[in-house]
Amino acid sequence: MKQNESKQLNIVLVHGAWADGSSWNGVISLLQEDGYNVIAPQFPLTSLADNVARLRQVLTVQDGPTIVVGHSYGGQIMTALGTDAPNVVGLVYIAAFGLDEGESIGRLPSQGPPPPAIANLRIDAQGFAWLPQSDFVNYFAADVDRQRANVMYAVQQPLHTSAFGEVMGIPAWKTLPSWYMVATNDQAIPPDAQRFFAQRMAATIVEIESSHVAMVSHAKAVAKLIETAAQAVPATP
Repeated sequence: MKQNESKQLNIVLVHGAWADGSSWNGVISLLQEDGYNVIAPQFPLTSLADNVARLRQVLTVQDGPTIVVGHSYGGQIMTALGTDAPNVVGLVYIAAFGLDEGESIGRLPSQGPPPPAIANLRIDAQGFAWLPQSDFVNYFAADVDRQRANVMYAVQQPLHTSAFGEVMGIPAWKTLPSWYMVATNDQAIPPDAQRFFAQRMAATIVEIESSHVAMVSHAKAVAKLIETAAQAVPATP
């Protein structure tokens, strides 16, 4: 499905923790083939303020309406745009956090024990959390080819542990239309938590049998959802 050329629609892809911009490679190729202007910047994963500042920097140089797509902690970053989301006309969450005001990742409603993918985080001297290789390959990217999953492990970007306690302000999804892909085999963010986020924000919801990294293992489905959102948003911010 090709975009309406008059929209000059942009897609900004926000990677999550233990990933980088290359995690979107398959999705990028598909969107570019359909004529979208796509950018997948790198985020420092240091503090929420740093990450949001980076996203705003990218958004301010987009020419025209923009869809922001966030995976995992990338959902936290784009949600924290609040009411200051230059050029943004829609949000797409891919197995991502969609917190409400006053919530933090470390204190979610009805939060149980850590999911398998993040149960054995290694914390370095600077306070950054890393995924062990076995947990990354077997849980985080469980449905990705093992060789590729090991490469993803090698390029993972650690998340600073302060992220678990940072409190959300007014969420961007309160004022922007949202779409949400629930990964039903996710072992990093429980599928029921994803459904809770999606239903609360009144998002358009699709579900897929996927591990946490749906944009890698199911790039076509992710690109299709992004294009569905792109066709539904207004032509101007």
